[in-house]
Amino acid sequence: MLTLTRPDGSLPEDFHLSRRGLAGMVMFAGYAAYALGADADPIHTDEVGLATEQVMLPSGIPAYVARPDHPGRRYPAVIVVSEVFGLHEYIRDVCRRFAKLGYAAIAPAFFVRVGDPAPLTDFAAIIKIVGAASDKQIMGDVGATLQFLEAAPYIDAHKIAITGFCWGGRVVWLACETFPEIKAGVAWYGQLAPVVGQPADPTHEYPIDLVSQLHAPVLGLYGGKDQLSAAVPAMRDALAKAGKTGTDIIIYEDAGHGFHADYRPSYNAADAQDGWSRLLAHFAANGVPPRRG
Repeated sequence: MLTLTRPDGSLPEDFHLSRRGLAGMVMFAGYAAYALGADADPIHTDEVGLATEQVMLPSGIPAYVARPDHPGRRYPAVIVVSEVFGLHEYIRDVCRRFAKLGYAAIAPAFFVRVGDPAPLTDFAAIIKIVGAASDKQIMGDVGATLQFLEAAPYIDAHKIAITGFCWGGRVVWLACETFPEIKAGVAWYGQLAPVVGQPADPTHEYPIDLVSQLHAPVLGLYGGKDQLSAAVPAMRDALAKAGKTGTDIIIYEDAGHGFHADYRPSYNAADAQDGWSRLLAHFAANGVPPRRG
């Protein structure tokens, strides 16, 4: 396994990859092959009125950006953190949904140094790629994303939020516990604590252990039929003891894990729509509303 040593994220030369080579690794155009439902009818958001591009972050990884195509204007930003399947069409579409509303959305390709999990059907191979990204490296890449946004001429750097799904949900909690620049977070079914009955992963930090460091209010959106939701009561207690106000966790009792993922059998349209409405309200209430027009 590769050893990742740079606290701010490894550079392309650490893996004998050129920046051109890294960019080429994230061009998979479809949905995650492992999770795509046979009868899926995913939401498709067009690019009309948008500017979309692939950019390179200061930490040496690519990211997908979608924003309103109005040169000279500055927009609030949303960092979109993927599931274990990486930067595939579902994540790009979420970015375009934000852009249509008046945000600039950016989705980093966190796993690209080792590979692209999106086209793979072997889950063990996917987990191997994901496992190579340490928490230190991930937070380094989030920090590099913030650095990129703060320098971008189309970003209002005082209005930055973050959202993420599954693997990315845990990253949302950790990012809001790490970076004061982030004003609000929405975590979709991200892991909060070790799973009951399973040993803690010594390579992971768990959001429940870092609650006292929470800088920004987080809205957690969880499914009642998801085993990760078993940690929600303990997380609520930890938040209360730490005096963290503005953070809330919603449980959709009939939903399972991945209920927002419209390309997967786990998709629950009603709960996904309600969660999206709550996300927008949470961002707006915490100083990151969309720019209209």
